[in-house]
Amino acid sequence: MALLLLASCLALASAAYGCGIPTISPVITGYARIVNGEEAVPGSWPWQVSLQDPTGWHYCGGSLISSNWVVTAAHCSVAATDRVVLGEHDRSSSAESIQSLAVAKVFTHPNWDPKAINNDIALVKLATPAIFGGTVSPVCLANPGEIYDDGRICVTSGWGKTRWIAMTTPSKLQQTALPVLSNEQCKTYWGSNISDLMICAGAAGSSSCMGDSGGPLVCQTNGAWTLVGIVSWGSSTCSTSTPAVYARVTELRSWVDQTVASN
Repeated sequence: MALLLLASCLALASAAYGCGIPTISPVITGYARIVNGEEAVPGSWPWQVSLQDPTGWHYCGGSLISSNWVVTAAHCSVAATDRVVLGEHDRSSSAESIQSLAVAKVFTHPNWDPKAINNDIALVKLATPAIFGGTVSPVCLANPGEIYDDGRICVTSGWGKTRWIAMTTPSKLQQTALPVLSNEQCKTYWGSNISDLMICAGAAGSSSCMGDSGGPLVCQTNGAWTLVGIVSWGSSTCSTSTPAVYARVTELRSWVDQTVASN
């Protein structure tokens, strides 16, 4: 009976917290790194995940896509001993009501190519389901064939470095608004390194940086935030005049669906 009640409660919570609609509204002032970014409103990106090693060191971001699954970058190399931390804003605070969940299994894209940085995506199945609430809820996933290009303003968030030479990462979640570039535009910066499995954003005064890897690039569509990119690679100095490169979710969505359905 208790298990049935728990399952019913989880189902109700899932229904109550639709994807991509934060209970706490984000406030984005624009090009305010996450080099040149700004602190996010606490809880306003409720799908934002901090991937932490057993010592509590944050090394990558991720995005909650359902109560059981998180999407991140393949190059983050999530280990079975790592923790998936949800509902966090200030990593220096012990007062926040966070969920620190164990990893059940990690699924890396079978065609992950570390040299070309293609298919830079991994799925983390949680050992116990996330409990949705005001600061924890899933993001929507971009659908195959959807177009996100040419000047559209989207947002990336994370606890990555705010200066590439910084010795530490910020304790509070940062965000920045970035224009999406077409792949043709992006190739003027990165040439043949850019493939159809990538999407670029930035080169307008702000950038994601080390520690943001695996985290979200989200665009708002019909009132809901959609995961369009996964922080993948970019300038080694986190240049704000060079676009950062993200794994293109529209091209990887079918693998996500197949992996979740069969596991």
